[in-house]
Amino acid sequence: MSDADNETSLPKDVDTYLRKLAETKVPVPDIDFTVHEMDDGSKVSTLDRFCKDVQAPAVQIPTSELFFSKEDSEKPDIVFLKDHFYREGRISDEHALYIINKGTEILKEESNLLEVDAPITVCGDIHGQFYDLMKLFEVGGNPAETRYLFLGDYCVLYLWALKIWYPNTLFLLRGNHECRHLTDYFTFKLECKHKYSENVYDACMESFCALPLAAIMNKQFLCIHGGLSPELNTLDDLRNINRFREPPTHGLMCDLLWADPLEEFGQEKTNECFIHNHVRGCSYFFSYHAACNFLEKNGLLSIIRAHEAQDAGQAFLKLMLYHLNTKTVYRMYRKTKTTGFPSVMTIFSAPNYLDVYNNKAAVLKYENNVMNIRQFNCTPHPYWLPNFMDVFTWSLPFVGEKITDMLLVILNICSKEELADEELISEPKSPETPTASTESSERRQVIKNKILAVGKMARVFSVLREESERVMELKNVTGTGRLPYGTLALGAEGIKKAITSFEEARRSDIENERLPPTRQEADAAEHAKTKQAIDAAIEEVNQDKELAEVAEVFVKEDEKRRSLKEATIVARA
Repeated sequence: MSDADNETSLPKDVDTYLRKLAETKVPVPDIDFTVHEMDDGSKVSTLDRFCKDVQAPAVQIPTSELFFSKEDSEKPDIVFLKDHFYREGRISDEHALYIINKGTEILKEESNLLEVDAPITVCGDIHGQFYDLMKLFEVGGNPAETRYLFLGDYCVLYLWALKIWYPNTLFLLRGNHECRHLTDYFTFKLECKHKYSENVYDACMESFCALPLAAIMNKQFLCIHGGLSPELNTLDDLRNINRFREPPTHGLMCDLLWADPLEEFGQEKTNECFIHNHVRGCSYFFSYHAACNFLEKNGLLSIIRAHEAQDAGQAFLKLMLYHLNTKTVYRMYRKTKTTGFPSVMTIFSAPNYLDVYNNKAAVLKYENNVMNIRQFNCTPHPYWLPNFMDVFTWSLPFVGEKITDMLLVILNICSKEELADEELISEPKSPETPTASTESSERRQVIKNKILAVGKMARVFSVLREESERVMELKNVTGTGRLPYGTLALGAEGIKKAITSFEEARRSDIENERLPPTRQEADAAEHAKTKQAIDAAIEEVNQDKELAEVAEVFVKEDEKRRSLKEATIVARA
């Protein structure tokens, strides 16, 4: 059909055109969006929850009427909070600050060194694993009826609410993570700001500085988060510490939170009692002799600590079941010569730590001179993207890569054979002046640069997507959104195989057991790492011959169009 015929078939005015369009309009199909048909042909309602076994998330911020207990209007309703938090619910900043500040008032009244009696349940690190904390209370006993001692690294809001209700039977010690440095480096501060506000974070930091540092349990056991110190000689040294501050990077307070027993505890090849802790980057490893000397000097039986992930929840060196009266045996660190009781016990209460350790957790129950270790496994929990990222942000590298891939496919209009066929692109050219030749050269370079830029962008997005996809699981392991050095070199399959056992998970996570760098240092290192990856991707594009061929064909096509245009202008003249 000619252009003239086409023009005559079109309506002459807008009204006629719209009327004709309405007459030929296809009716919108009547679709019931409240019903969805599954792949197997079954139909489900889009208005109901598909997985009815999982409770719907709590999306409403509770009112004061719901938040405060009917029994005591000055205390939070812990039954309601347990259910609300279990359904991923949040409370208002006002109520969060109420719990934290009330808890802080109670903690400030306690001494550096608590004295707690048996029967009691001693718990190690929790590390924010709320659903596993609920399991812990099932195993260890109802907090309303059971005396508890926690050794640090917490789920804050619920435990602080319990502390308000049971100030004389639930005790909390400070762990190494209860400080500004680690909460800023890891995700605690981010979570506070994401779910609440910086005011809530600051209130938590003040509360952490009020936590006691140690406890004497049943006048027999020293309970601390980390370990011993060369500056710790008597229990009075603990009582005399100024605990209302950020922990220093050295000294007695630091060692109480960071020290570890030697790996070869009880079988040391050195006579030194304290050795620099190269794993933590601060504090010390303490020896069997250091532990025995301290216990004998202070008339104590054993040291109960947390701070280290354990495969079975508790760490000991010899398989024994120990009863104070019958001397049957449990698995514990080497026994002291004077008492015959294990000198050190490590308790860890976060099962399947970071979702990859595959470890059991444990609590220690001490009653009627009998010590029992109760183990438990992890509890299923909702999945969160790293660093509380939303799905849109998380998907950007994937979407960006696909978009640039499509651009490259559109640009790549010729095959290698077509590119090699000079006849397809050879056209007579008009004589060029020196100025025209320079302009042509510049134009060629501009076109090449544009196409190479698209290629570079595609490669950069590819790098970002690969990093997001391959290391997402391992970034969750670290708790920081960062990877241990050298992990990326394993490749995608290597990373998947890198974590198959407790020991492998622990080795992968060892970098995060150290006292971390400052936030500025960490950000600078991350920025340098990203820049290095992008620079490498750009260099790879610069060396990409196929992309250069695509650029070359576009340059030649452009030259051909310009030549034809110039020839037409000359002919018309």
